[in-house]
Amino acid sequence: MTKVTLVAAAAGLAGVAALALGYQAGRTDLVSAAPDMSTITAATTDRAEIEGIVRNYLINNPEVMIEVQTALNAKQEAAQKEASTQVISENRDKIFLSPMDAVFGNPNGDVTIVEFFDYNCGYCKKALPDMDALLQSDPNLRFVMKEFPILGADSTRAHIVAKAFKAVMPDKYLEFHRDLLGGEGRATEESAMAIAVKLGASEAQLREKMKSPEVTQAFRDNYDLANSLSITGTPSYVVGNEVVPGALGADALAEKISHIRNK
Repeated sequence: MTKVTLVAAAAGLAGVAALALGYQAGRTDLVSAAPDMSTITAATTDRAEIEGIVRNYLINNPEVMIEVQTALNAKQEAAQKEASTQVISENRDKIFLSPMDAVFGNPNGDVTIVEFFDYNCGYCKKALPDMDALLQSDPNLRFVMKEFPILGADSTRAHIVAKAFKAVMPDKYLEFHRDLLGGEGRATEESAMAIAVKLGASEAQLREKMKSPEVTQAFRDNYDLANSLSITGTPSYVVGNEVVPGALGADALAEKISHIRNK
């Protein structure tokens, strides 16, 4: 008999004992208003013995709890994956086709990767070469960047400048993105503005665009999507119908892309 079976059997016996206790108490009420204390005591003793057996077994075999936790984690992950798949299906246009998001690579590519990122995320910085490598090696890849500033006020302000720059000079946004995300130090409104001006943008025009309600709405939409997809950190990717958290590296992402094409 396996460990899990033993635990289940012991738990089942405990349940039977509890039912028996209730049944016997019910019969006692029918026979006499005064309960049969010997029956109650015996049932209570049996239950205590069973609980003791289960307790001692778990103490002597603690690895069973690891098996239980592993099974629980797998069940929760499966449920989360199913929920995310449904959210992606119901929000495909918002996730993959939002006009507020930057698109790198082939705009008509057969596979799309969506990345939620923050300009001050160290892991996002490390993942930048992964995106470049994939775009260089895969001419049919479409890469969507969802700005998701979650690392403080500096991040929010830097992303606001980025949104304004994309609206004003979309053809140079990829260069802006690489300079800001790949730069040293913390991304701020000042550092983002300096890069934008260096690339030829008018600061006055950018600051006017930064006031646009579309910018705020774009962030709100991304926050809502991230919440629905249970995304809490950056970078996080949506690949096909799957949410992929963390900086996996170019090879792991390429494998997922290949899997989608093979399907």
